Order: sequence, then structure tokens, then C-alpha cells
Amino acid sequence: MEEALAAAGSSGKITVVPGVEINTDLATGELHVLGYFIDYRDEGLVAALARIRESRVGRAQKMIEKLRELGMPVDWQRVLDLARGESICRPHIAQAMLEKGYVSDEREAFERYIGRDGPAYIGREKAGPADAVRIVKKAGGIPVLAHPADIANVDNIIVELKVAGLAGLEAYYGQYDSKTVKRCVKMAARHGLLTTGGTDYHHFQDDREVLPGSADIPLSSIEQLFAAASQ
Repeated sequence: MEEALAAAGSSGKITVVPGVEINTDLATGELHVLGYFIDYRDEGLVAALARIRESRVGRAQKMIEKLRELGMPVDWQRVLDLARGESICRPHIAQAMLEKGYVSDEREAFERYIGRDGPAYIGREKAGPADAVRIVKKAGGIPVLAHPADIANVDNIIVELKVAGLAGLEAYYGQYDSKTVKRCVKMAARHGLLTTGGTDYHHFQDDREVLPGSADIPLSSIEQLFAAASQ
């Protein structure tokens, strides 16, 4: 982050927005909370993310053990190498599986083995949705609910998260068609929330991946987000 901010400052043409995505759990699946304009050095945020990262290590090791039992051994050191010192995530395991020839692409690794319903999936420690919103707020950020059209009973969830400080919805999501985007924009207006988009990229490296910059986000949404950050 320091390098990105320094590079942006020296160029005078680029604005870097420090951000975070926190995965949380619901009974019906996952819910992701985005945080824009966070103070990435905030002690509370750093501690919360450290706990989540630590839980990822044990989770990844258990998933690798399950893959071994399924006849697909993956080298732990290779996963560490792919992570390059960063937080260990399922995409690193997927990359290692692809290198071994167990899958044809990284998305297949998720769909058949390490996705939520896959035989090698292991859950991990996660903050609750409201906890994640509060973590972002305490770090000076703007909490936004990611890809809301994918969430069951989303209106009820939004009402609960607004109490914790939810400020926006990710309406402009790369995998949404125009009809779904319009539905999300109306949802945001109904709840008095900002609209954001264009920040979800998972580097699956196949022709189904939505590339950075491909989500069409109106300038008005960007202006509202920056205005909220300056308050």
C-alpha cells in the first residue's frame, strides 16, 4: 500500500483508495463487506485482519489434507510460495492444483473441490456481517455490501447492517447484466445508500473472468463515494 500511495503521489494523475474486503458468514452462505478509504494502519483493523489471516493457515492445511485423501496431493511449500508472503487464500491452492494437472483451470478447482460445497472445503474463522461493518467504520472507512443481488433476504440484512453503519451497495458488479444493476441501484435508493462497483477481481485467468475496468460505473457514484469520504 505504501508503494502504491507513493507512486500515485509522484504521478499526480492517479488516486489510490485504500480498501479491504472482509468475508463473513450467514446461515445461507457467505456475505462480503467492502471497506473504502480505510486507515490501513488502524490498530483495530490490523488486529482483526491478523486473526483472519492466521485462521487461513490452519484452514489451508486442512484443505490440502482433504485433497491428499482425494488422491490429489498438493505441496504445502508450493502454496506458501504462491502466496508470496501474503495471506494464504483458496486461489493459491487452486493455482497449485492447476500446476499439478488436477484441474483444467482455477475456477474448476473451486467448482469441483474447494468451493463451499466441495469435498475439500473447510470453513474458517470469520467476523459476523455487522462486526465487519463496524471494523471498517472504526478504521475510518466506508462500509459497502458486495454483490447484493446474490444475497437471500437482502433487504432484511441491509436494514440490520445499516444500524451498524453500512453506507453503500456494490451495484455495478462485473457479472451483473443491466437488469440486475438497475435492481441494485433501486435497492440502494430504497435504503438511502451509496452505489459503488468495479472492485471485485479474483484472477482466475480464464475467459470467464471479469477483468479490472470492465464494470461501467457512472461518474456520479464515484463522486458520491469521494464526497462521503471527505465528510
